[in-house]
Amino acid sequence: MKTLSRALFAAAVAAPLALSSIAAKAADIVDTAVGAGQFETLVAAVQAAGLVETLKGDGPFTVFAPTDEAFAKLPAGTVESLLKPENKDQLIAVLTYHVVPGKVMSGDLANKQMKAGTVQGSKLSINALNGGVAVDNAQVVQADIETSNGVIHVIDTVVLPQ
Repeated sequence: MKTLSRALFAAAVAAPLALSSIAAKAADIVDTAVGAGQFETLVAAVQAAGLVETLKGDGPFTVFAPTDEAFAKLPAGTVESLLKPENKDQLIAVLTYHVVPGKVMSGDLANKQMKAGTVQGSKLSINALNGGVAVDNAQVVQADIETSNGVIHVIDTVVLPQ
């Protein structure tokens, strides 16, 4: 999967650009995640859930993106179980719980504590009162990765809907 995703990303980047006076468009959420190299599990899950086209859509979306290390913290067998076709609905629920409609930058969260409605339907708890930003039980470790259709905030733990 890792080699295939990188190969697809490399092919997309290497595709010839038409000559024009328009600046190159920033990569979308999916292509940005593929290119980052730290979201291989997330990208595989998005593909298994059939959410690639949605996250390549117009948006805007705010994605709290767990790293590969965050997925590795889950109990043994959890990721493998979620990736099974019979668990697709559960996988979609977990993934869409990490997505908030609209583009929310870290500056919009500074010194606030709030609940944010997710695409999944539940609300994430966001706490930015003490200098950092916590999303449920995860910490934002890198904020404001802008994409053509939203923003990615990197988190250190997979958050699960209640």
